[in-house]
Amino acid sequence: MLYFALVFFVVAIIAAVFGFGGIASASAGIAQILFFVFIVLLVISLIFHLVRGRSGRP
Repeated sequence: MLYFALVFFVVAIIAAVFGFGGIASASAGIAQILFFVFIVLLVISLIFHLVRGRSGRP
């Protein structure tokens, strides 16, 4: 998911350089959404890992 966020970010930068403001804005918005989803999933994963690690099971 982080890979796709970076891809959309690069697309936004390239579109902005060539003057395609609408495409750049849309790509940047998609990249921002994917990045925040990645962060939320990372935090949830870390919490589950910590909770599971304290239970004593491997």
